[in-house]
Amino acid sequence: MFRSIVMTLALAAGFAAGFATFPAHAETPRDMIAGYTQEAVRNQPGFAASAERGRTFFARKWNVTDKMPSCAACHGERPNAEGSHVITAKPIKPLAPAANPERFSSLAKVEKWFRRNCTEVVGRECSAAEKADFVQFLATAGGA
Repeated sequence: MFRSIVMTLALAAGFAAGFATFPAHAETPRDMIAGYTQEAVRNQPGFAASAERGRTFFARKWNVTDKMPSCAACHGERPNAEGSHVITAKPIKPLAPAANPERFSSLAKVEKWFRRNCTEVVGRECSAAEKADFVQFLATAGGA
């Protein structure tokens, strides 16, 4: 019952945020890639998620802050390995779903972390296309 309440709240938040294209069961990386891709197609007809663009996004030095210039600053160069937050030194479980099955298993959590990390590292919210590429990169070959 708790899970259905949480899912209902997540879906309501998603609809309010404009993510009405996500299937109600967006609980796998593949579902999230499909949902973000559907949203991206509205702005970029013919868009298809790209693991290579996701890899470039992950490694890019955004330089919004000195301490967190890129995703890799905290998550490490290999997303299938554990990282460490550069400010708090707290360990961060691997990003790649192959190394951490909990990753990309909850749309509400994914959106929370995209919102927080994109704002801090990229300096703005990430687009649906960037999210689709990022998840594609991590879901393909373990993000290696």
